[in-house]
Amino acid sequence: MSRQNPDPRVAAARIVNGVFSGRSLSDLIPQHLSGIDDVRNRSLAQELSYGSLRYYPRLHALIGRLLQKPLKAKDGDIEALLLIGAYQLLYLRVADHAAVNETAGAAKKLGKRWAVGLINGVLRRLQREQEQLLAGLESDQEARHAMPGWLLGELQARWPDNWEQRVSALNERPPMTLRVNRLLTTREAYLKLLDAEGIQAKANTTVPMGVDLERPVDVELLPGFAAGMVSVQDGAAQLAAGLLSLSPGQHVLDACAAPGGKTSHLLETEPGIQLTAMDVDEARLLRVTENLNRLKLQADLQQGDAAEPKGAWSEQDYDRILLDVPCSATGVIRRHPDIKYLRRESDIVALADLQQRILEAIWPLLKPGGLMLYATCSILEKENEAQLRPFLSQHTDAQEKPIEAEWGEARAVGRQIPPGEAGLDGFYYALVEKSVV
Repeated sequence: MSRQNPDPRVAAARIVNGVFSGRSLSDLIPQHLSGIDDVRNRSLAQELSYGSLRYYPRLHALIGRLLQKPLKAKDGDIEALLLIGAYQLLYLRVADHAAVNETAGAAKKLGKRWAVGLINGVLRRLQREQEQLLAGLESDQEARHAMPGWLLGELQARWPDNWEQRVSALNERPPMTLRVNRLLTTREAYLKLLDAEGIQAKANTTVPMGVDLERPVDVELLPGFAAGMVSVQDGAAQLAAGLLSLSPGQHVLDACAAPGGKTSHLLETEPGIQLTAMDVDEARLLRVTENLNRLKLQADLQQGDAAEPKGAWSEQDYDRILLDVPCSATGVIRRHPDIKYLRRESDIVALADLQQRILEAIWPLLKPGGLMLYATCSILEKENEAQLRPFLSQHTDAQEKPIEAEWGEARAVGRQIPPGEAGLDGFYYALVEKSVV
């Protein structure tokens, strides 16, 4: 097979095996799919990668019951093929014989001819005993709900009456939501452009410039995308800019800005602000630059560490600060299913410590009378209100400014959007005002 059209199952196995090595889908997908010219093969490879990780806890348990002995660590690519094969048999409209034969054959292309028979045997047994095997997982909560046990416990504690609904939402395929650039057009006009292209869509009911597509499409097919008329951004993330009460002339800091979706939305919402966008990762700042260039927007981009402010950007004070802190991303698992494998319960303590240090380090940069918006795409209390409660009690010049809204749930501090509510990702927002002495 040519280099331009590699086997999609081989590409998917390499992607999933890369996740086993600690890398993210966001990094691996461009690397392994960029050389696949055929649109159908590229789409299949992506579907197999995301789907096998979305259901990883369940598929891993099934494969474990079918293998006579665990695979060696060096054979992660074979484990990935087994997961991919099981995903096809259980969840895709792929003919069973193709799912088995093509997946087993992919082992040869990975240089592991010995695994062809193993994969063939495991998948054929799954094909025959599927109903019985799935029934055997009913008592295994982690496998049954396709969710890591530690996170399942967090969801049950946070939403004791409807945790299964939240789990189901995190396992869904995410909708494709757009943000229309108000500087170039209106939502109504853009919906007409989509309709003219045969792309079915409707206005998002939560955010004023949001548009929900009936089914995802390649961004290159979106009218005006290259010209900056529209961006891809979930409705929950689109709420941030409207919460900061922006006005012309304000100096605004977007800390932890990459990849720049909220950065550009701040400028679309109020082009008269003076915006400094900062991030610790220089490579990810390039993504911010790309976003701003496409949208023909300008900001002062600075590399820096929000936990240890240094340099010119840290010697200024700001009227508004967007503090979109690094987090577990547990609220966006439907978009990043590799989190189910990559994230560990032990990670949360370190993340919470980093969030606390960032809060303390950035607070002095806010002007008296200014507003700071603390944001995460997490559903964990430890990263959200449990951060803000002690912060507010320890800083007499900090007061919560309650967010009055129809979306989300009011917490002790701030508002939490449960995953799946109104089709939104799971986000947390808290607004803090600095008192005027």
